[in-house]
Amino acid sequence: MGLDAAAHTRKPMRPATAGWTTRHWLAISTAAALSLLLALILCGSWVLARSTTINTRLVDHSTPALLASVRLESALINQETGIRGYGATAKPTFLTPYRDGLTKQREAVRALRAAAESDAMTERDLADVQKRAGTWQARVARPIASAADPRAESRARSLEGKTLFDSVRSALATQQAHLEAQRAAARADLQDARTLRNWSFSAIAATILALTALVFIGLRRGVTSHLDRLSDHVRVVAGGDFSHPVTGTGPADLRLLAADVESMRARLAAELDFRDRAQADLAAQAEELRRSNGELEQFAYVASHDLQEPLRKVASFCQLLERRYAKDLDERASQYIAFAVDGATRMQSLINDLLAFSRVGRLTAEHQRVDLEEKFERTVSSLSVAVEESGATITHDPLPTLSGEPGQLSMLFQNLLTNAIKFRTPGRPPVIHLGCRAVGDGWEFAVTDNGIGIDQEFAERVFVVFQRLHTREQYAGNGIGLALCKKIVEYHGGRIAVDPGHAPGTRIVFTLLEPTAPVPAQQGGEPGPRASAVPAV
Repeated sequence: MGLDAAAHTRKPMRPATAGWTTRHWLAISTAAALSLLLALILCGSWVLARSTTINTRLVDHSTPALLASVRLESALINQETGIRGYGATAKPTFLTPYRDGLTKQREAVRALRAAAESDAMTERDLADVQKRAGTWQARVARPIASAADPRAESRARSLEGKTLFDSVRSALATQQAHLEAQRAAARADLQDARTLRNWSFSAIAATILALTALVFIGLRRGVTSHLDRLSDHVRVVAGGDFSHPVTGTGPADLRLLAADVESMRARLAAELDFRDRAQADLAAQAEELRRSNGELEQFAYVASHDLQEPLRKVASFCQLLERRYAKDLDERASQYIAFAVDGATRMQSLINDLLAFSRVGRLTAEHQRVDLEEKFERTVSSLSVAVEESGATITHDPLPTLSGEPGQLSMLFQNLLTNAIKFRTPGRPPVIHLGCRAVGDGWEFAVTDNGIGIDQEFAERVFVVFQRLHTREQYAGNGIGLALCKKIVEYHGGRIAVDPGHAPGTRIVFTLLEPTAPVPAQQGGEPGPRASAVPAV
């Protein structure tokens, strides 16, 4: 039971090749294929070399040896024919074939020995032929050729000569039979070598085709099919099913790639889920913002009508109370009534400023092309009383035409110019200049004055609603002017700030975006500061 339990709980053995990558498989397969191809090349080379050797032996040895033996036989027959004719006729012309035969005999012997390549049988047969031919030449041919009476010598040696030359013929026949047998054996070996070569090359071609098929099938089943499966998973995920798991099969690197893709899919799914939740939260916040805007509009309506009406009544009845009972009121009571009227008036002013501040970016008109040159001139004209009382001098650079909301841009210029006039240095007329230059995709404006200036520590605070740096007794106002300017500039895609490096006085720089901002051309004359339409007094 213990052994059975151990056998059941033992983990299955993991194959040694489970961790092999595509590179390992390709390396092993390539090595095996190259080894097999090398073996096939060696086998084919051996078969081809053997066939070449046999063919060389047949062409360069067996056939030339047989031809040389035939020439040797022909040379000996010519010698015998010449001696027999000379012995029968005693004419010297018959010795010419004999002498030519001797020469050809020597040539044929040399050729036969060269072709035999030290073959023992051929050497023995040649030695036997030369021995018998030498005996015939010594006992018959030379005595007849040198005899005074060749006829008598021929008759005396005719029987012996026939016997000796028949023995030469027999030796030649034996030699040629052996050479024919060698040639036949070489031809048979050559045919066998050709058959083996054909079969070997056919087997090599079949093996190469089979190896090619195995490589294709191996790549298909070992790599391509797994890549196709992984591609199918990826396409499913790419089609929008981000919950579809990506699993890998095959070599280790493909499984690792699938794991990386699965990790990326899980992360993308988490990111998309987070995005969906964020979008849902954003939609809820947008809905809440719409509700809040609705409430804000309702508040604006109430503030502009319902809240201001009681304030007007308070101020009106306080003033009526003062006029009707003036003779019954002492100085302190009149002062209290003045305080009440002033408070109601300031409350109305604060409500109006808050309404103007809340309407920026909410209750807006459609953007249109605004001629800032004309808009600035009208703003200065509307401030003509303040300009005349303060003796202000207002100049400006050539101003462009850009896209914006005309009413808000007028409010922007009006607040900046009003502040520059209001916060002037006592005893010194205000000098105000509006600079303008093209920057990037918009315009940069700078309102510079010679007033009391703004300390660096308050450079950010002045743009906060109701943040005042002075008392109402020193300078009138509710502290909302620059905050309103900041909101208008940001609504038009720009920024506004106090230039900390400018002194004395104040320099407020702001930008307004414009996709295409051509440089304004000044009519008649060189560009430079231009005086306002309202002259300073």
